[in-house]
Amino acid sequence: MVINELWLFDKATPLIHPSIFPSSPIAVLDLNKQFANLTVTDSKSEVPTSARPTSSSSVKTPILPSLRRSEQFQSTTSRITVASTPVSKVKMKVNRKGPTMKLPDISSSKTPFSNFSRFVDPSGKLNFSGKAILHAEGVDFSNGNSYKINMDEFDLLEELGKGQFGTVKKVFHKPTNVTMAMKEIRLELEESKLNQILMELDILHQSRSEFIVEFYGAFFIESCVYYCMEYMDAGSLDKLYGDGVPEDVLAVITASMVKGLKFLKDKLNIIHRDVKPTNVLVNRAGEVKLCDFGVSGQLTQSLAKTNVGCQSYMAPERIFGDASTYTVQADVWSLGLAMVELAIGKYPYPVPDKNENVGLFAQLTAIVAGNPPSLPADKFSEECRDFVAQCLNKNPKDRPTYGQLLEHLFLNKYENVDMKSWAETAYASRKDIYKQS
Repeated sequence: MVINELWLFDKATPLIHPSIFPSSPIAVLDLNKQFANLTVTDSKSEVPTSARPTSSSSVKTPILPSLRRSEQFQSTTSRITVASTPVSKVKMKVNRKGPTMKLPDISSSKTPFSNFSRFVDPSGKLNFSGKAILHAEGVDFSNGNSYKINMDEFDLLEELGKGQFGTVKKVFHKPTNVTMAMKEIRLELEESKLNQILMELDILHQSRSEFIVEFYGAFFIESCVYYCMEYMDAGSLDKLYGDGVPEDVLAVITASMVKGLKFLKDKLNIIHRDVKPTNVLVNRAGEVKLCDFGVSGQLTQSLAKTNVGCQSYMAPERIFGDASTYTVQADVWSLGLAMVELAIGKYPYPVPDKNENVGLFAQLTAIVAGNPPSLPADKFSEECRDFVAQCLNKNPKDRPTYGQLLEHLFLNKYENVDMKSWAETAYASRKDIYKQS
């Protein structure tokens, strides 16, 4: 190509040749050599018609993007006429040798979100392997049960508690005029976490028992799972027992816990695995119900095969023994330990200090190697003490079944216990403690 006329910002500005711009690395020509035959005219001078570029020789592609409107720069630039000189061809050599970098196969690499499409479809529904589908308008279970509920139906009242797995809030459901507890869990794409959510939802929606919190529905929006449960307005037992509960109240609480655990075992083939005062709720009418089934497990031939739950309430066989297989009798131990805590007003084993690892090890060693705790004879009846002793037998095979516990004299010696008065008093004491603190 032959160049007749170009616009430059300055006489000293390198010339970008249009035939090799922008792909060639040799795009800047040496002005000292290329301009040897240039004749510079004043910007105000007329250029002879014969020297102007013809349509066949003019540059059709802009030399630089900023030169597309060259008339804007005529006041500060000069016009340069270039003698017709063929441009020499430049051959480029590409070095094809040397080290090469292997790019990762993105399609097969695993990231924290690799499993996202397995659970969340493009429409925003959370799919639990065909067992349950959560969406913004509720949850549909594979057994045909559906619960239609959504965020727009609620008024937020207050936060009830917060833990490592989520937040529980007190809410008011406007269509039914029912106060509920709403549990919010931010979705984490870890299979174990998703399994915990599914396990709790599965247990709650199948549990038709007066000793297990009622399930009202669930939904999924903005990467959070929400499920709505019965609001127990007195709170959990760990906030209510104070210096210890009376024996007759202890009997009613224990009977409710045993009946709830028996329902899980007999009807759903489930072991709770996290029995403790924190996971037992009370309302001001005096009703006692189990909650928090996130770490519950399915029993296979009466055995559980994963070791999860709160270590402080674990049975000895789960701590330093064969924790991969244990029976529902492990929950019986946890029940007995919770009873002692409720009765005496404190956890019976050494509590871990600031040096948590050492303290926890000492605590677990005491559970496995030491004698099990017992109730003082001067404050509790023989029937009560015997019930606890049977639950806290170090040999799981010698612990009673739920059916045997329900027949024990301790659970049948008290009638017409005023649970409502106790719940009201315990709740008021709890509120007073919070005010003082």
